[in-house]
Amino acid sequence: MSGGTRGGVPILRLGDVLVTGLLNELDDKGALAFTEELTERIVADGARGIVIDISRLEIIDSFVARTLMELTTTSRLLGSRVIVAGMRPAVAITLVELGLRLSGVETTLNAEQGLRALGWEQRLGPSALPPSAERGAS
Repeated sequence: MSGGTRGGVPILRLGDVLVTGLLNELDDKGALAFTEELTERIVADGARGIVIDISRLEIIDSFVARTLMELTTTSRLLGSRVIVAGMRPAVAITLVELGLRLSGVETTLNAEQGLRALGWEQRLGPSALPPSAERGAS
């Protein structure tokens, strides 16, 4: 697992998946730096999927919504699938009330579901071993 944080928002790599998040404190300049760093990391790391956890985001405005849509479109053009995870009910209601649509943005209830949707799953215990290693141990 490796990570980076040039723009102030950590971006972690789990195999060929990048995991990151958005915070309330992210201003316009920070959002642009985050977008630039994430797109650079998609190419540099050969990421096929990205999970953007927004569970700490308590409010959303049109700029953040547009940033998420642009990130999704840019990522798709670079060959990556983006999943926005952890949207709070109040954020979803605000998006609807403001008439903001996250067109083309996939969502999951939490980051773990987002990772699973991308085919990434952490295995613990004996099932973490390949089947051949489990057979050889008996």
